[in-house]
Amino acid sequence: MRWILVAALVLASCGAPEPPATDDTESAAVAAQATIEWGLVMHGGAGTITRENMTAEQEAEYRSKLTEALTAGHAVLEADGSALDAVVAAINILEDSPLFNAGKGAVFTADGTYSLDASIMDGATLRAGAVAGVATVRNPITLARRVMEESRHVFLSGEGAEAFAREQGLELVEPEYFYTERRWQQLQAAQAEEVLGTVGVVALDRSGNLAAGTSTGGMTNKRWGRIGDSPVIGAGTYAGEGCGVSGTGWGEYFIRNVVAYDICARVRYQAVTLAEAADAVIMERLEAQEPETGGVIALDGGGHVVATFNTPGMYRGWIGADGEAVTAIYR
Repeated sequence: MRWILVAALVLASCGAPEPPATDDTESAAVAAQATIEWGLVMHGGAGTITRENMTAEQEAEYRSKLTEALTAGHAVLEADGSALDAVVAAINILEDSPLFNAGKGAVFTADGTYSLDASIMDGATLRAGAVAGVATVRNPITLARRVMEESRHVFLSGEGAEAFAREQGLELVEPEYFYTERRWQQLQAAQAEEVLGTVGVVALDRSGNLAAGTSTGGMTNKRWGRIGDSPVIGAGTYAGEGCGVSGTGWGEYFIRNVVAYDICARVRYQAVTLAEAADAVIMERLEAQEPETGGVIALDGGGHVVATFNTPGMYRGWIGADGEAVTAIYR
């Protein structure tokens, strides 16, 4: 059975939000599209995330960290900060947490090393920055923004990206900083189902501008310098034409289908809603090629918030102008 979750915090005309549906009951049949005046939507990775493999304590920990990141981004926007500022502030919180496959929680490559990727895009100007294959930069999303704003380029990788980070005075760490026992055991298990995961944020600021960003530690046990969709503009991240998208899941499929851009292009050229576009790309196009490929979060200029995925779960949340954070995990 195919499911789509399209949820948001609803701002009524009187200014008081309606209570959002819970992820216990929400499905394709009952999910309601809604709008926020300004705010952000976030994901923390999609995959085989079910109640059966999650303790109550773990669930509370994930929800707490999502709420912390949403609140950080909201504080930026409430102070008239830009969507770009909010995206970076929120993703930095997730990158500094060992819970998510980004920054501190990055997974191991087949060689027992780290290879982190990130990208960011400004919907108002179509400027973008991306980095891939970095192993000493504490917050790759911050480096991606510096690439966008302080260089002539869009995409830097490996040693060159790290040299640029040093020039920019960004915080560098020893590779051991990224070590977590949980990720090490995942590598040792050499699971048939690779551990995927990403964090991403799309923000709409009070001036009506959109920005999107994505950060990841890649895929457990990856080889040969593999790079997924997260740093690829148009595949894992896109913002422009009144639409912002961040993806998470099996990156090869997101690259082949240019998922983030395709969703925004459908909205622009086919005059369909953001929810319809995301559903067509994730629940139809990708799922026809490979079931359980992942999901996206998306936000348009009208404040419509969408979270669509074809996996059992996706860590996600959103927050509107009233500052009430909503989090969800399961399908």
